[in-house]
Amino acid sequence: MSKVIETAVAALNDKIEGGFDGLAKFVIGDEGSVMIDSDGARAADDDADVTLMADADVFQAILEGETNPTAAFMTGKLKIDGDMGLAMKLASVLS
Repeated sequence: MSKVIETAVAALNDKIEGGFDGLAKFVIGDEGSVMIDSDGARAADDDADVTLMADADVFQAILEGETNPTAAFMTGKLKIDGDMGLAMKLASVLS
């Protein structure tokens, strides 16, 4: 597992205490993928209800609160495939 994915899993688990009501996947550039569900975050590349794709810098900025997930999506830095409602729910958890 890459250091970026390892850091992302830890940061997401801190932000989404108690898990997330849905199945989401973050694809972080060429680093790999992180799954988020009711059990929390883990490194994996499974099918999900919503997939969010961004490079490592954008993803890190979102986690650190420097970039709003909605703004990243509107400017094309974050791509979303799947359930938009679930993506918005996840964005509110990350903000």
